Amino acid sequence: SFFGLFLGVCGDEFSVLRSPQSVVFRDGSWPIPGERIPDVAALSMGFSVEDDLSWPGLAVGDLFHRPRATVLVTVKGVDKLALPVKGISYPIENAVPFSLDSVANAIHTLFSEETPVVLQLAPSEERVYMVGKANSVFEDLSVTLRQLRNRLFQDNSILSSLPLNSLSRNNEVDLLFLSELQVLHDIASLLSRHKHLAKDHSPDLYSLELAGLEEVGKRYGEDSQQFKDASEILVDSLQKFADEMFNLYSGNAVVEVVAVKTFNSPLTRKTRSILQSSESETENPYNLAYPYNYNYSVIFNIILWMMIGLALAVIVISYNLWNMDPGYDSIIYRMTNQKIRMD
Repeated sequence: SFFGLFLGVCGDEFSVLRSPQSVVFRDGSWPIPGERIPDVAALSMGFSVEDDLSWPGLAVGDLFHRPRATVLVTVKGVDKLALPVKGISYPIENAVPFSLDSVANAIHTLFSEETPVVLQLAPSEERVYMVGKANSVFEDLSVTLRQLRNRLFQDNSILSSLPLNSLSRNNEVDLLFLSELQVLHDIASLLSRHKHLAKDHSPDLYSLELAGLEEVGKRYGEDSQQFKDASEILVDSLQKFADEMFNLYSGNAVVEVVAVKTFNSPLTRKTRSILQSSESETENPYNLAYPYNYNYSVIFNIILWMMIGLALAVIVISYNLWNMDPGYDSIIYRMTNQKIRMD
């Protein structure tokens, strides 16, 4: 399994909080294009990407020891979060919406028999997608708004230990924000009960999208005490979540952060299922070829040499039949001749 955590921090900023020795991020202020963030996740996991990434922030690292999980947490609607300064941050250039569907597809294609954990979740939109062992590990995870609200008012929820300050448990916007923090807590808690999944050889993927802080800013204003308190609570919860997940994967994890104040365009998803790869005409207006498949060269060679072998077999058989002497080579004619002589 492999682990890296992406999280939203300073306005349009990509930060690496922690990473193993096998993944090397260089310290510098190189801007990273927003649409290439999934490629950074794929390359850090050891997967190839269609277009070369000429971004100096990610070094080659150890090709034989890849991290065991990737966790991407996207925080929307925030300019700056006071995360610890021990990480490395890069500015995001052209903050367009992105998804890790391509990374999930690569994991599913290459490790389908090992059923890795793939979890993609956006609590505020009730959007959830699980593949492999995630279905059994996170079957008790609250995903709908009603489930999230009920989860908050259970005895073992974060409300019993979290200092709410100016936030209220009677306001729907505040409850949405707090429910997202509850999801972070529950993911780490549920995974801790299945620690063996963090020690297998298949990489795991977690993609989380948090919009609760953005809603708090819209409701109270970004200069309000509620927004300031929510930002502090979010930073503490994210840091705790990152440490827990990093430790669950025995330190073999990349912990990163992505924060975007506002996206430049809405996210258009090709599909919610990574098993479906076909595109409609509206999604492929330029009649482009389908993406390169990892099995293409294997299938091509199997078909090529099979056709060559069959062609040679047909030629050899045809040549021998054409030059066959019926009276000498065929047992049918020989048996017939002997019977005629006996008669």
